[in-house]
Amino acid sequence: MPSLPPKGSKPASGSGRAGRPGTGRASWHRWANAPTLAWLLAIAVLAGIHRGIPASGWLLTHLAFLGAATNAILVYSWHFAEALLRLPVPSRRAVAVRIVLLNAGAAAMVGVVSGFWPASVTGAAAVGLAAGWHGVALLVRVRRALPSRFASTLRYYLAACALLPFGAAAGAVLALPCADDGELHARLLLAHESVNVLGWVGLSVLGTLVTLLPTMLRTRADDAAEPTARRALWFLLAGVLGAAAGALAGQRLVVAAGLLAYLIGVLVSAVPLARAVRSKPPVAFAPLSAVASLLWLIGALARLLWITAAVPDWDALHIALGDLTPALAAGFAAQVLLGALSYLLPVVFGGGPSVVRRRTEMLDAGAWLRVVLANGALALYLLPVPSAVRVAAAVAGLLALSAFVWLALRAFLSRPRAEDQERHAAGSGPIAVGASVRSRLGSGAVGLAVLLAAVVAGVAADPSVIPAAAGGSPAAAAGAVGAKGGGGVVPTGHTTTVDVVMSGMRFVPDSVSVPIGDRLVINLTNKDQTPHDLVLATGQDSSRVYPGQNGRLDAGVMGASVDGWCSVVGHKQMGMVFRVNVTGAQGGAAPSTPQAMDMPGMQHAATASPGAPANASTAPHTPYPADLPAVPAGTTHKVTLTVRDTVAEVAPGVTQTLWTYNGTAPGPVLHGRVGDTFEVTLVIDASTGHSIDFHAGTIAPDGPMRTIDPGQQLTYTFTAAQPGIWMYHCSTMPMSLHIANGMFGAVVIDPPDAPPVDHEFVLVQSEQYRGAAASGVPGIAGPDAVSAKITAGTPDAVVFNGYPNQYDAAPLAVRAGERVRVWVLDAGPDRATSFHVVGAQFGAVWSEGAYRLAPGAGGVQSGASQAMDLAPAQGGFVDLTFPEAGNYPFVSHYMVDAERGAHGVFAVAAAR
Repeated sequence: MPSLPPKGSKPASGSGRAGRPGTGRASWHRWANAPTLAWLLAIAVLAGIHRGIPASGWLLTHLAFLGAATNAILVYSWHFAEALLRLPVPSRRAVAVRIVLLNAGAAAMVGVVSGFWPASVTGAAAVGLAAGWHGVALLVRVRRALPSRFASTLRYYLAACALLPFGAAAGAVLALPCADDGELHARLLLAHESVNVLGWVGLSVLGTLVTLLPTMLRTRADDAAEPTARRALWFLLAGVLGAAAGALAGQRLVVAAGLLAYLIGVLVSAVPLARAVRSKPPVAFAPLSAVASLLWLIGALARLLWITAAVPDWDALHIALGDLTPALAAGFAAQVLLGALSYLLPVVFGGGPSVVRRRTEMLDAGAWLRVVLANGALALYLLPVPSAVRVAAAVAGLLALSAFVWLALRAFLSRPRAEDQERHAAGSGPIAVGASVRSRLGSGAVGLAVLLAAVVAGVAADPSVIPAAAGGSPAAAAGAVGAKGGGGVVPTGHTTTVDVVMSGMRFVPDSVSVPIGDRLVINLTNKDQTPHDLVLATGQDSSRVYPGQNGRLDAGVMGASVDGWCSVVGHKQMGMVFRVNVTGAQGGAAPSTPQAMDMPGMQHAATASPGAPANASTAPHTPYPADLPAVPAGTTHKVTLTVRDTVAEVAPGVTQTLWTYNGTAPGPVLHGRVGDTFEVTLVIDASTGHSIDFHAGTIAPDGPMRTIDPGQQLTYTFTAAQPGIWMYHCSTMPMSLHIANGMFGAVVIDPPDAPPVDHEFVLVQSEQYRGAAASGVPGIAGPDAVSAKITAGTPDAVVFNGYPNQYDAAPLAVRAGERVRVWVLDAGPDRATSFHVVGAQFGAVWSEGAYRLAPGAGGVQSGASQAMDLAPAQGGFVDLTFPEAGNYPFVSHYMVDAERGAHGVFAVAAAR
């Protein structure tokens, strides 16, 4: 077989000495396989931290198919072409360039996540070019070679290389803003996946397994393998082209016909492979994984074929395809890749029979445990089990698949042992892999035990899935499975599945009906520009669904109507509400629970009863610095504003999780002169998406003011053309909630004609809406109450610089006779201010771009003002001089707001 050198032949290394690394084929494969292993490592890391990464589902899928699998196809299609065609081995420099081009393109495709579509288009072009170039190079070698058995396998590679550029082009179109339309997006996606997954990956894998699977089993290929492979290729090609063409033309029956043809092709090609498996059953990890991957491919195709013929529209097909992605990515692509690498890497890396044997044994460690665990966990994950069980299964499956990376690093980074060198010097027999029957059975049993433990752990994490938790009769207990509002309901055994789209800050549809006793499964597709989720009042939730991704919520057996909503802060208030109507049920909706009302980023330590402070702090409050910072050197100011969820004390004994720019509310004061340029980098390190809007610059808001997701950043550049105190704030909707929760700040641009002063202070007035304790739980605020207070205009406090009365305890110090300038900005979101200093008069008032009261010539006042009134988002400054020592309070003369906390003191010392 081509994968192993003939018995007794010289090793394929440049020097002819098997034990010497770093030369010839072994050295080439060390370099060529490095990207594949790096992509696999990246998949393992990303899978472990995916909840904090935007579009992590898309990334995981493309790291598997476009990163790891595509690199392996490029390397090993050339490897098998060398073995099958028996031509002199040319320089592999062109292959190396293609690998570099492919990986550069794959890395650029991250532009899809960042929203920068030119990077996605460039990456797709690079990937398509690498595959097309590879296909032409293979074709040239095929035409130069003499006929040989199994050379027809190379036709699979040629067909795959011809298809990938078209699949990459479809992926590039999907990245364009014009492809966001629902049906068009779904059809393009299906065409893209048909060509890339079934065409590029599927044809390459099926063509390789014709010879590789018998080789891994250490048996000869079936006599009918080669002619069967030729016949199967026609079915497979017709299937790929039919499915893609049907999707582009909007004909689902044509798609179904294409999938049927492809499934027939897979089954035809599997017949000789099944004979090989029957003659020599697999015992090692490599063939076990390869066989399991074929079974997953057949199962996924059959399911997809049935769904394509049964679903009512393209959106439903899109959702179903998302549900099948784990089966195709983890069940098919990942397993066949790991199985093939487990067999091929020790062989191509060389080192002599004893080293190859040792490395093969190391990569085969725990074979049955890993195979049973990976496939069992994937099956469990795809079943309609409670979400906690799915999470436990996902962790178990991830550990089973990721074990390959650790084993590979351990096998190839460790030094050959002395006994290996002695065995190599003495010669050794054929490589034997596979544990004893008892060991295999024991290893598989451990895998099943781990799966059982995962189920138990999932149930323990959410005991509500246990029927007995409802109490009462066995029938009532059975009815308590799933929705907590469903106690006393006898399950029908039927599952109602509905498809819901998140778009335009709405659920479409926003209500569904389900018969009492049915289990309800909701498939979610996010076609909006921001993450969403669906939470039911009974506690079930879908987890966060990012733009372009799919999610699922298993509501369990339904016994009562129930309300739902998006728990991303503010989205419910903007209309993202949902209703499950249970037909035949008695009573109304299930009541909301504290868990359902707890939204990320809006937790407060509130009062257990009105007026009684909770969570009292013993540490003194550190006041926000009111002094205007100096203007930085130069005319271009580079600033980084990082948005975080920041736990802060917002009043004596009251803590709140604020959304902040650089950890404070207000955010940092930016100071400059007319004509200065500000280059602001906005970084989102928070639990939800945010944005920024600088009133100090004039710029089209479409790009720099857009909402970006956690982990993303953008650069906002503006030139300060006009003087004043300008507000900046988050413009993500609902804007009132984002501003009220701390996302605002001030930019001060000095008026060129303003006279110099001795002191300059900045006071930013804002409101606090703290909410009441949800369901009487101390320390947890109900965000609905917060939003309701914003809507009603009933703040808990009105404050200067983020904290009530903070400058009473830490007065602003000046001296009598000094000229003081106070910059005031009303950040709102809703309350106006009338700034007044008790016991003093303003000699100059500058508001919204002009003097209302100009300073007199030579500093002599021509009049005086008692207050400066500002509406939300307006600002200005007042100049004043204190006549004598004493304490001069400053307030908002909306007296109810002064009593709520908009109050401070100037501590004026005697003149020098």
